[in-house]
Parts: sequence; structure tokens; C-alpha cells
Amino acid sequence: MSKQDELISKYAADLKVKCGLTADMDLLTKVTKGCGPAIYDKDASTVSASDKEEMERVKKNFLVEKLGLAADAALDAGLAKVIDQYGRTNRNKHRAVFYYLLVKHFRRESAYA
Repeated sequence: MSKQDELISKYAADLKVKCGLTADMDLLTKVTKGCGPAIYDKDASTVSASDKEEMERVKKNFLVEKLGLAADAALDAGLAKVIDQYGRTNRNKHRAVFYYLLVKHFRRESAYA
């Protein structure tokens, strides 16, 4: 099993345990691959939901540029919902899982078709 496959399995388990969701493995794999080498870097592989600058980068680089969403108040509401869903007190929010939850929340699976 490759390192990437191990991480995808870990992310699927994270979704199951922390969010009570069964992952769409095809979408999770595509989102994970879309994160690129960041998933292998200890710092870059996680999202700091309490860091306002990081949340602004997620909005700009992922939600607006990657998913093609309009930069409006709905983005903040979606981010807050996903943070709550993943667990506000959960300190280890994996980037691929966080992005997967955002894709599902905003129903933008077509961005990974």
C-alpha cells in the first residue's frame, strides 16, 4: 500500500469517527490528490481553523479559485458549519478531510469530475 493510499484510508476513518460519515472514496481520493504534496508535510497537511489568515487562504485559494464559488457571506457560513461538523475542539483537522467536507457542503463534486 502506498503512502497516499494509507493517508486516504486514515482520512476515511477520520470522517467515520469524527463526523459520522461514510466517505465517497472516489471523491476523497480526488480531493486528496488535489492537495498535492501538502498531505505529506506535517504542518501543511492540517488546517488551523482558529487562524483567520489560514481561513482566508482556504476561502480564496480553495473555495473561490478551485470550486468556483462567489466570494460572499455564504463562504463564512459554510466554513463555520464544516468546522463544527469536524469538531471545533479537534486540533488535528486534516486538510484533505476538511476540503472534502467543504466540497460536500457546497455540493461542488463536479469540480473533481
